[in-house]
Amino acid sequence: MIRSAGIILFTVGAVSAAFAQGAAKQAVASAAKPDLTVGRQHFEQSCGVCHTKPLITSGRFGPALSKESLGGQADVMAEVIGNGVPLRMPGFKHQLNNDQIRAVVAYIQTLDPPPPEAAKPTARTSGERRDDN
Repeated sequence: MIRSAGIILFTVGAVSAAFAQGAAKQAVASAAKPDLTVGRQHFEQSCGVCHTKPLITSGRFGPALSKESLGGQADVMAEVIGNGVPLRMPGFKHQLNNDQIRAVVAYIQTLDPPPPEAAKPTARTSGERRDDN
């Protein structure tokens, strides 16, 4: 009877230890790999105002961001997001914590570079007189 109680306690202890190790590994894995959904949400809320075009015809205040931005260096991206660029971009270190900034960087690194701008039409119109004939 005492022996079976000891076996049961040992089994319960081993199972709970295995669950604890699994939870710890999952916590480390989630800390190591930022959540792209969270990154996208924060990008849209904090960065999209300046770095995306809400309409095809509208302009963009800041440059388009992509995996090639700042040479693709995640640590440089995180530094710029956190501290900003003097006179050009505010820093977000007081609004976003380090994990959220890393999630935004991870999301930006999934974005393809924008296509080159289409050639702009010349100022000349069809009814304009040409002097070079």
